[in-house]
Amino acid sequence: MTDPVRLKATFIPNDGEFFRVKLALDIAIEEVQREPGCLQYEITDESDDRLVLSELWASEEDLDRHSKGVAVQDLNESLSALLAEPVKIERL
Repeated sequence: MTDPVRLKATFIPNDGEFFRVKLALDIAIEEVQREPGCLQYEITDESDDRLVLSELWASEEDLDRHSKGVAVQDLNESLSALLAEPVKIERL
């Protein structure tokens, strides 16, 4: 059995786009939480200038499948014009 994979993704919205970024994340969260191997996928910190999404996957394979999935593609498309900088993803 492989070890779980924990990630933190930080989103920095453009000025005035906080609520649109949060809405896009909320929609994605509902979908992703139903994916195989998803143990946690939720906003765990937010302020006026950033949102932090915490992820926990049962395995590297589950994370890889998620990374190539429709939910991530849809989220990236939704956020393409709303973010001030690329999403910062950290492995914890």
